[in-house]
Amino acid sequence: MKYLFLFVPFLLLASSCQFFETEKVSSEEIYNEEIKTIDWKDVDRYPSFSNCENTLEKPEQKDCFINTINTHLYRSISKDDMVAVREIYDTIKVNFEVGSNGQLSILEIKMDTLLEREFPDLEKWLIQSIDSLQPVAPAYKRGIPVKTQFTLPVIIKTN
Repeated sequence: MKYLFLFVPFLLLASSCQFFETEKVSSEEIYNEEIKTIDWKDVDRYPSFSNCENTLEKPEQKDCFINTINTHLYRSISKDDMVAVREIYDTIKVNFEVGSNGQLSILEIKMDTLLEREFPDLEKWLIQSIDSLQPVAPAYKRGIPVKTQFTLPVIIKTN
C-alpha cells in the first residue's frame, strides 16, 4: 500500500509530460490556411476618386466610385449632340478595370446592334469619356493595391 502512494504520483508525473508538448506547425501550413480564409472576390477598400477619399464605409466607397463614373459618362455623352431617328431605350454594359496603379481602362463595351447603327460614335465617346477621367486610387486588399473589374450599365434613352 505504501508503494501504491509512491507509484501513483510517479505515474501522473510521467504521463503529464505529453500535455506540455506543442505541435509544430510549418509556416507553409499557416500560409495555406490563411489563403483559404481570404475572400478574393471582395476588397478592403474600393477604388476612389479625389471626391470619394473621405468616405469610410465600404458600401459608400463603392457608391461614390460608381456614381462619379456615371455622372462623368452622362455629362460627356450629353455634350455631344445625339440625334436619333426613332425612340430608343436601351442599356449598354461597360466592362472596365482599375489597375493596381489606379489607371482606368475599358475592357469591353456591349451594346445592341440597333444602338450601334443609330449612334455609330457612341463607343468612341464612351472610351474618350473614360480616358478623360482623372486617375483614381486603386482598390486595396490587405494593404496591397489590387486590380479590380466592374460592369457599369449605361442607360440610353431618347425622346
